[in-house]
Amino acid sequence: MPEPDAPLSAEGLEAALREVGATRYHNLHPFHKLLHSGQLDRDQVRAWALNRYCYQSAIPRKDAALMARCDDRELRREWLHRITDHDGTGGDSGGIERWLVLTDGLGLDRDYVVSKEGALPATKFAVEAYVRFVAEHSLLEAVASSLTELFAPGIHAERISGMLAHYDFINETVVAYFRRRLDQAPKDADFALDYVKRHARTAEQQRAVIRALTFKTEVLWAQLDALYFAYVAPGWPAPGAWRPGVAVGGA
Repeated sequence: MPEPDAPLSAEGLEAALREVGATRYHNLHPFHKLLHSGQLDRDQVRAWALNRYCYQSAIPRKDAALMARCDDRELRREWLHRITDHDGTGGDSGGIERWLVLTDGLGLDRDYVVSKEGALPATKFAVEAYVRFVAEHSLLEAVASSLTELFAPGIHAERISGMLAHYDFINETVVAYFRRRLDQAPKDADFALDYVKRHARTAEQQRAVIRALTFKTEVLWAQLDALYFAYVAPGWPAPGAWRPGVAVGGA
């Protein structure tokens, strides 16, 4: 991605960030093309859901790491709901629970999923790299790394329609996570985008936020690379990673 030598306007910065999504977001990955068009079998969908749980379950840790070093009370107040959106609060079971409803519906043993025992090594490395990035980089970069949510509603809508249309083992109950994120992600993305546009004023800061968003797209892409290698072609899951028939019930 070209990086600014001189400060961009707020609109120019937003355009640069959106270009990252247009060219690098994981909706472009061949694995997602297969998933959404019904070209994966049930075990390949299981492998995706099991590995993606590692990412879903890490989101509250990532957001807590951001809040732990944030002196801006208003930012903390706004960011707090991201943790409860996933962990749940009050009558809302939360996004992690909704993801486990998905893996339940696919017939995977819940304790096995939660243990992450069967996740691919590359999945674990990518997810932890994201958590570390947020904990160790500037607050501005940490916020900017969340901006993949700008592009999430499109992939969720594609996932809902494609999976319901093509897989007889997918129903409305198991896609509840994605339906909820259709409302949550745009609100989160709007806040983060406004924050980045207001605070990334120098060319150096703008380069940093563009790189942060690029890094996040690479985290998501790397997870799908690993899934494709392990479960599509050549089909070589790592030692200890989930294999068809393991921890599968009668769903």
